Amino acid sequence: MNELPLQTSLVGSYAQPNWLIDKQRLGQRLPPRVVLDQLWKVNPENLEEAQNDATILALNDQHRAGVDIVTDGEMRRESYSNRFANALDGIDIDNTGEAIDRTGKAVPVPRVVGPISRRKPVEVPFIKLLKAHTTKPIKITLPGPFTMSQQAQDDYYGDPAALAMAYAEAVNAELTALFAAGVDIVQLDEPYVQARPEAARDYASLAIDQAIAGASGSTVLHVCFGYGKHVADKPNGYAFLDELDACQADEISIECAQPRLKMDLVQGLPSKKVHVGVIDLRDTRVESPETVAQRIEAALEFLPPARLIVAPDCGMKYLSRPVAFAKLCNMVAGRNLVMGSA
Repeated sequence: MNELPLQTSLVGSYAQPNWLIDKQRLGQRLPPRVVLDQLWKVNPENLEEAQNDATILALNDQHRAGVDIVTDGEMRRESYSNRFANALDGIDIDNTGEAIDRTGKAVPVPRVVGPISRRKPVEVPFIKLLKAHTTKPIKITLPGPFTMSQQAQDDYYGDPAALAMAYAEAVNAELTALFAAGVDIVQLDEPYVQARPEAARDYASLAIDQAIAGASGSTVLHVCFGYGKHVADKPNGYAFLDELDACQADEISIECAQPRLKMDLVQGLPSKKVHVGVIDLRDTRVESPETVAQRIEAALEFLPPARLIVAPDCGMKYLSRPVAFAKLCNMVAGRNLVMGSA
């Protein structure tokens, strides 16, 4: 894998085409935790083919923008977590539960009624498609075990830590298979360690380490304050970040642009590569390359280039494709400005 400094990458999702999913309905609600088939515009018998086509479009946009580490754009997902969380054994998908979202609202969630385990591969079957259409390093994202434990109604374990560890085993099985299929990087999305830091201190790191145990490739842990589409006022510091330096993930991905993060806090991650968010996803205006370069340079005051990866704040799911592509292009252009002045 190319190890030049200041590589660029998506966090995970890219903007899905309007012909694939009902983006208006998607944006009118919080990210779904349960299955919402009605969001798809394509009929079920043609959906996988359409998602394949959308994945290739997402790859092509990343190639054209000059992104170094590519993802599948999460074209098959209604949200970052619900596709995997509802594909597991132990979940009653017909009779959903309820939990409090990080926004404080009660939302439908998976209901745990038996032992959590990975029934079958979820993302693994589509890696061959990715490898046929790119020669760049591939990153695939999975929801983290702590976050999934917070987005479920537990009617079986009766112990939050035990539930998180069960999710960790399921994630680990998928992660192991992803690396065996040729994926270069696997990222766990763990926004709820920030949303619920007290519970995170009790058992999140144990679950995260179990989820990535035995990884044969690079691992990333993504932490954020929620999609910019849904969360306006964000703090300029993390409630749970320094603790992650002790976890087994190789890299930590954080959002920095929308919350105008105080960049000195990355000093709390001395052993990690850090994915620094330089693209504000709540603002639909496209940052100039110069603005991106300024944000990168602010991070370089506290991180050496070899430990900094340039990324958007979070997934680009809620943006239009033209805006997402323009932001991606200028993210790479801003990185190039910094590299040219180095």
